[in-house]
Order: sequence, then structure tokens, then C-alpha cells
Amino acid sequence: MALPVETFFLHPDAQGTLQQQIQQMIAQGILSGRFRQGEKLPSTRRLAAHLGVSRITVTIAYTELLANDYLSSKGRSGYFVSANAPTPPSFEPLTERQDAVDWSRAIGQRFSGGAAMSKPQDWAKFRYPFIYGQADPTLFDHANWRLCALQALGQRDFSALTTDYFDRDDPQLIEFIARHTLPRRGINARPEQILITLGAQNALWLTTQVLLTQRRRAALEDPCYPALRDILSQSRCHMTPVRVDADGIPPESIPPDTDVIFTTPSHQCPTNATMPMERRHALLNRAGEMNALIVEDDYEFEMSFLKSPSPALKSLDTDGRVIYVGSFSKSLFPGLRLGYLVGSEPFIKEARALRASVLRHPPGHIQRTAAYFLSLGHYDALIRRMGSALQDRRAVMEKALAAHDLRISGRGYYGGSSFWMRAPDGVDTDALARRLHGKGVLIEPGRPFFAGSHQPTNYYRLAYSSIPSSRIADGVGLIAREIRDFG
Repeated sequence: MALPVETFFLHPDAQGTLQQQIQQMIAQGILSGRFRQGEKLPSTRRLAAHLGVSRITVTIAYTELLANDYLSSKGRSGYFVSANAPTPPSFEPLTERQDAVDWSRAIGQRFSGGAAMSKPQDWAKFRYPFIYGQADPTLFDHANWRLCALQALGQRDFSALTTDYFDRDDPQLIEFIARHTLPRRGINARPEQILITLGAQNALWLTTQVLLTQRRRAALEDPCYPALRDILSQSRCHMTPVRVDADGIPPESIPPDTDVIFTTPSHQCPTNATMPMERRHALLNRAGEMNALIVEDDYEFEMSFLKSPSPALKSLDTDGRVIYVGSFSKSLFPGLRLGYLVGSEPFIKEARALRASVLRHPPGHIQRTAAYFLSLGHYDALIRRMGSALQDRRAVMEKALAAHDLRISGRGYYGGSSFWMRAPDGVDTDALARRLHGKGVLIEPGRPFFAGSHQPTNYYRLAYSSIPSSRIADGVGLIAREIRDFG
């Protein structure tokens, strides 16, 4: 039986070259059981005409499938599904039945329902994506990242690719962080004081699990990174949100029975405030008086393109009470999920053991690829290019916001990649976001950043990391128009 050519089509969102897409399309048809052993495929000429691709592309795809024994060739008769092709399992699908388990009682601890924000997976299709933390493909150095990944796949790095590090990390990446990344923040650390994590959020989770119990208290900024509040809630510790001002978290407002203080002094999330040196010393003194620890999330310090970044809080710490959280996911791309913890050796020892029991270690190949990208200078070149582009976009956005009389609540005087905005009272930015979504505009409502049941509803965040300068003014104009309609 011949397979009709109409059953073959390329998915518009498929990844890879046309040759790879055709291979995947046919392989999936065989693996799913739609194409059966002995069935004849369309000729290369006919399939090429149907798909609108060159005949040589189809021929190469067929040849690869032939080599992998998915297809067989019979002289001039054409191509057929091979008798040795994988066969799908032969069983009747189970009919869906109601569980006999009462999951409301079986679940001992709930992790869903938090304030963590979700972002559309198809954000790149929107014309005005003012959302934070997504990679701009026009800025990322994809060519050199690919070369570093290929180098990490080489025979010389076979051990890094295949080794089970258990509770250890790639020594090349650790060495670069210790000798190059941390000294730029004024931090000196030995390899035993550094732990690689699956991004900053994983680092915050490990820290929370090691330091906090149901009897201990954590102080956190308000507003703050929503996922941090979820992480602390799951630990069942006592939480005290401390409202930030223009300089970050006020030390005098932190309760005296606090055990751990979570802060983003270099670039407060989401207000973009930078904590001045005087307050940094005051925060360290306050923590010393209470015998509390400080967890410093130093995200986006690389994006200080207006002024040189202030020294990290960890660099001012003489007591060993500051635990430092860094991340490459924000500056490279969020899907990388690569961060690090820096702290005193007893703490890192426990965090390392906990990480090993949960996920052992981040993939060695990813660590080695990042180590090459960093050590060969590609990372610094990327940061310079991103900083220049973000500075231009920031200037365009400031001009557009001023032209439409939109209020900036926090702008980040050292740089950054977003503005913290405040709409007029009475404007619900959740509703605003839904209305703008239909017009091709993405914004981030500010409500999830705040703690408590009486969260302000008129704040929102506008990021400029993923939108070209040429579209910013029109996008801001649409936002301003929708806000006026609320009036």
C-alpha cells in the first residue's frame, strides 16, 4: 500500500533544517504506528513538490532514514517502511477511569497555587513584548555558543560530558567563577565555598532548605521576586515582608527575631533600586546585632551600563554571614538554568549534600560549555553588546514614557532592563494586561510581586530586553491609550 502524499506536512513551528524536519516527520509517523512496515513512501520528486522544498532535500532525508533502517529501498520501485523499523507497542489504550484515591487527603504538602508568574510561551510572536528576562536572538552570540558546545562534545572533554560528578562540579567552571567572576564583585572565595546550581531560583531553594525551619523567621523585601515568597512559604518558616523604599530594604524595619534576611541590594526586584553604601553597612550591622544571616541575590549586576556597579554586599562582609547568589541565566539566556552559591564552607557543604540528594549536579556538558564561553571572552563581549543595546532602548523608552505622561515608579539609575511603573489609582493592571494582549502588547502586572491580601493592583513592569527600539514608542502609545480608557 502506498502512503498518500497528503498525509505528509511540515509543522509551521518545527525546529531544525528542512531535511531534519522531514526526517522527524517520517520517523514520528513510523514510531506512532501511522506508517506501517512495507508501506511505500511517495517518490522524492512528488514529496518535494508537495512540501515545496527541493528534491535533493527529500533525497538526503530518505538516505538518512535508510541508513538508520527506518526505510528500505527496492531498486527502482522506491522507498518503503523497513521491515526492521521500530514498531509501536501493541496494546489497547486504557479507557480513562476515575481515580479511587482521594488526592485531597493523600497529598501531604501542596506546592501549587503560589504567586509565581507565568509568561506566554509564544511571547516572541507578539509585536510589543515588554516582558522581563527573555533572550533577544538578535543580541545573543549563538555562533560562538554553538562552537563552545561542540568543543565540549569533543574527545578531550569526554570525561566532563560523561562523568557522574555526584556532589562536585566542573573544575574549569568553578575556577573561572573564583578567579574572574567573583573578583569583579570584590569577592574572594575558594572552590570549597562555591556551588553550581540550576539557576538562582534553585540556589534560593537550597539556601532556604538549609537555613530555615518552622521555628525560624525570614525577612524579605516587599515587593519582591514572587517565586522567593513561594519558596519560603513551602519551607513553613515565619515570614516578615518589609516594604522597600527608594534605597531598598530599610534595616531598622527588620524584626529583631529575624534569622535570615533576603535582599537584592544591587538591583532590587522589581523596583530597580540600588542600595547605597551607607545602607549596606547599616544592613550588615543590623544583621550582626541580631546574629542573622543575609542572602544576597546579585542578579543583573552585569547590566550596570550607566554607572559602575557598587561592590557586592558579600565583599563588605567580614563575619561570613552573607550568602551570595549569582546567575548566568539572566545574562546569557533563561533556559540555561545555571547559577551559583558562594558562602562559608560549612553552609556550602550542607547545600552540596542537599543538591546531591535531589539532582546530584547540573549536567557536566552544560557546565563545560559555559566554562568555554566564559573563558574564551565571548561572555564579556556579549555583555558589552547587550549593555550598549539596552542603553539605547532605555533612552527610547524614557522618551516615549515621558511623551505619554506615564509614571515611572523605579528606573534603576545604574542600568538594568526594565522600568517599574505605576498606573493611576483605579487601574487594574491585570485587566490592563488582558486588554493589551489582544493588541499584541505584553506587560507584567505588578500584583504578584506584593505580599499580603491587600496587594496594590496599579503597578506593572515594562522590560525592554526583548523588544527592538523601533517598536518601543508605538507599544508605549498603545499602553497609554488603554490606561486612558480606564479613566
